[in-house]
Amino acid sequence: MTTRYYDAIILGRSLGVLSAAALLARRDFRVLVLGQEGRPCDYKFDRFRFRRRAFTWLAGASPPWLRLLRELAQSPRFRRHLIPLDPMFSALLSQRRLELPPDVELFYKEIEREFPEVRQVVDELYASFAGVNAAADEAFEREAVWPPGNFWERFQTGRAASKLPLVGAQEGLDVLARFPAGHPFRNLVTLPAEFASHLASPSSGLPPFALARLHGAWARGIHAIERGEDELTAFLVERIEAHSGLCRLNSRASSLVVERGTITGVVEEGEEHPTGTANVISDLTGEAIAELAGGQGITESAQKQWPRLVPTAGRFVMSLLVNPLALPEPLSEESFLVSARTNRIDPRRPDVHLQRFDSNRFDPTSTPDSALSLLVAEILIPRRGILTLYEAREAVLTTLRDHLPFLDNHLVAIDSPYDGLPLWDYSSGTRVEIDRVHCKETAPGGEPMEPIWMPQPAGFLGLGGEPLRGPIAGTFLAGKTVLPALGQEGELLAGTSVARLITHRHGSRQRMRRQMWSKIETD
Repeated sequence: MTTRYYDAIILGRSLGVLSAAALLARRDFRVLVLGQEGRPCDYKFDRFRFRRRAFTWLAGASPPWLRLLRELAQSPRFRRHLIPLDPMFSALLSQRRLELPPDVELFYKEIEREFPEVRQVVDELYASFAGVNAAADEAFEREAVWPPGNFWERFQTGRAASKLPLVGAQEGLDVLARFPAGHPFRNLVTLPAEFASHLASPSSGLPPFALARLHGAWARGIHAIERGEDELTAFLVERIEAHSGLCRLNSRASSLVVERGTITGVVEEGEEHPTGTANVISDLTGEAIAELAGGQGITESAQKQWPRLVPTAGRFVMSLLVNPLALPEPLSEESFLVSARTNRIDPRRPDVHLQRFDSNRFDPTSTPDSALSLLVAEILIPRRGILTLYEAREAVLTTLRDHLPFLDNHLVAIDSPYDGLPLWDYSSGTRVEIDRVHCKETAPGGEPMEPIWMPQPAGFLGLGGEPLRGPIAGTFLAGKTVLPALGQEGELLAGTSVARLITHRHGSRQRMRRQMWSKIETD
């Protein structure tokens, strides 16, 4: 018997679902958020603080995020959470080092210094990227459903998408064709985009529109959030609770209740009776939603046409606490390290996305004298590659040593929650291995890596994966699998689109709300 009811129950704690929850709560929907085993970004062991995910706030200038802040009336307040990055990122190549500063003139001085032979090609590339991003901003600013589902949505969204460059007939275009084969500037363009996307890159690379959009997100002035992903999560949770939503991030749904082919409730773990709802929003895959429902209620169209998602790679993230003496002073907060190698790609010398933080930035009780540097290193590991998960730590260290030759002399601790290996503690001068069973905030046997998806077939405009509407009536998807090619912006587009669908689905509630406010304002 159902004893409680919510207009929408959210499963997950990622950007897309929390954005949808915040918008629905603001629109007077009763919202319940269950974390569904999603873990915080940060975790601790003893006095050490590590990160299980590399997080860069790339969606700060994205139209769906700006619209969300305006509706929540939080634009000035959220701005106080941001720290401008200068340089926006650095690229450390085998023989060259280049920074991407916000100042355009300084950037082109960097190009003249390191890549004078392709200066004109770089000018043309960034001019074309500016045009792509201006068109994308105009398209994503419109109220539409991304990706569309029914006929009317395809009509509305198609009008907005018709002006997007590098899609459709130009989908196979190589935007870097004018650069010589193997030129190092190619890495500077492609690596930031590949690490920002949730779409697995085939041999031909990301779709050209996604490459231009994601590189543009890195290159047009990005900001860091002081405490990273956890602070962003806390901000959205606060907005949900401010509008009477309920958030239980440590809880999960054990099953979904389906009656007559539609969702009617969710059974929360540890509860005997279901919690009633007509809408379930999740950042899980459609297959996982179907499993929670025990295979019941799957629509006929989902059985026939549901896209297949193949997790072809995973994000391996490793944290290193080091003495700041190990690091060159100019090392940026965001860097991309290209391993020293011959023309043949060596999986055991991977390219690394590296983040650098002062440890006292996350611990206000620490003193400047005791501050260490936290390095968060991220690599993409193919599921069927030569590099195994147990070799990933050494592979990351190999690339880091190429660029930071004094690293081994200043290590304090190394850990990753994904490989199941012990935490390495160097604080005594020698390596001491601490079994994972003592690391209470991580899984003893290792946690699953965040997957990188390859949809089969490719979805909307070559950018999409799964549809917004889940495989069971009343379920909606707003996670990384909907528009995987666009990274964080894809999650926001999915989240705001789901909020729009549910709002229109319950139009009478909105009419009642508008009438209520009209009466209040005119009395």
